[in-house]
Amino acid sequence: MVESNTKVFASSRIITCPKFLFFAPGTKAGDPLHEPPLAEDSKVSKDTLTDLSEFEVPKKGIIASIKSDFAPKFPDDFSIAEGRASVITIAWPALLESFLLNLASMVNTMMVGGLGTWAIASVGYSSQPRLLITAVFQAFNTGATALIARAKGAEKPEEANIIMHQAVLFSMTVSVLLAFLGYLFAEPMVIFMGANEELTIAGATEYFKIIMLTFPANAFSLAVTAMLRGIGQTRASMIYNVTANVINVFLGFLLIHGRFGFPALGVRGAAIGLGVGQVVAMFIAFITVLHGTDMLKLSLKLFLKIDLGVLQRILRIGTPAMFEQLCMRAGNIMFSRIVASLGTDAFATHQIAMNIHQMTFMNGQAFGVSATSLLGQSMGRKRPDQGKALVQLCRRYALYLSLTIAAVLVVCGRPLVALYTEDPGIIAMGAMLMWIVAILQPLQSSQQVLAGALRGAGDTKAVAICIFIGIVVIRPVMSYVLVNGFGLGLIGIWLSLGMDQSTRSAYTLWRFASDRWITVKV
Repeated sequence: MVESNTKVFASSRIITCPKFLFFAPGTKAGDPLHEPPLAEDSKVSKDTLTDLSEFEVPKKGIIASIKSDFAPKFPDDFSIAEGRASVITIAWPALLESFLLNLASMVNTMMVGGLGTWAIASVGYSSQPRLLITAVFQAFNTGATALIARAKGAEKPEEANIIMHQAVLFSMTVSVLLAFLGYLFAEPMVIFMGANEELTIAGATEYFKIIMLTFPANAFSLAVTAMLRGIGQTRASMIYNVTANVINVFLGFLLIHGRFGFPALGVRGAAIGLGVGQVVAMFIAFITVLHGTDMLKLSLKLFLKIDLGVLQRILRIGTPAMFEQLCMRAGNIMFSRIVASLGTDAFATHQIAMNIHQMTFMNGQAFGVSATSLLGQSMGRKRPDQGKALVQLCRRYALYLSLTIAAVLVVCGRPLVALYTEDPGIIAMGAMLMWIVAILQPLQSSQQVLAGALRGAGDTKAVAICIFIGIVVIRPVMSYVLVNGFGLGLIGIWLSLGMDQSTRSAYTLWRFASDRWITVKV
């Protein structure tokens, strides 16, 4: 009774949609589907934000699910040419943005590296606490992105605007509080991260305090970026994020070592460059949404009212995402502390390898953004069949690019590490780590794309479970065993990272192939 390219079945009533038939058990003709009640003051309609939880998904074997997932069929009313255009339109600005942002991070680390390994370690010790603080409102943004994507698919710009304003207001309020706490407890946080030398502690504390001063500005631009990605507008965020990082690198060039008459401020100069860049990004992001896009436009009136119904739905998706982010940061903190136990030189080597490794995230992140937006919009149209085919296109293109990146790392790994330092021991060890990074590329890109797709469907609980297993359990436990039990040092650290990536890749593949994300309630 349903088309062969769909996977949604049920037992009684039929709800007709273009090329797609839905059945809702336990209802009578004309009855609306059951949904959790919205708050009385909510302006968001139930129709737009409806979930597909009433629809039953047929059970399949794991192997059969995965096999079918590698050869997705496009619906008859949606050509593969349309799919390719949709994927690339969203992915290429996100890819360019990610590449340039990570390139700026690499250049900054190289400039800081000229001060010595202690400076690289100082920046590294402050990165995880900053990301931990960011995790709180980033999780809220994840829920808002999924709901805005559905509103976009249902062609409801008014509702997308309500969601955007609630998310931005929440992010700004929470970020001010967290910035204050981060500034107040900066030194204890970097010491907790493993900093144990006086010079490193002082440098990391100063760096962390400065970036906390501009943290709310960063929160605003990140929130706007998440909202724009929900409607597939990745070019606007690319412009202001790239602009901010150009300023970051330029000021770092002037202030870290003191050029063209500017004072040599060292690590402090790097932090000032980052902070000024974040403020610039905030202003450009503000202008972007003030002028408005096809779906989103800033309104003071909407900022002054809290919509409890929208907040409930955002939190339903965002709470598991927050758990995911906290697990990721907690796992990374445990992981970093184990690395820190190997000494400053080992930590600096690890930081260089991680800096290059983060550059390779651009691939999975870009197509993951495309998967999040397109699957969310497809769910808003009640066309998960279209969404699934689009996600597989994202995954395929990410695979092709990951193989290219892997080849570059194998050939150019040693010269890349040598850009950061002249220490022959660090260069030799870093070059070995590049081989591990290269091998991980296909697994890494696959799990990033599929995790993005699951977030777009609102299946953030599954992603949180995946992160918990991989980063909180496997990565730190295996790091401890391989470092302290087998004496493998940094090689053991990175082997454990490979085990983590492999596990997460397998889990996200199984979860997406199971089609259970179709029934997630948002």
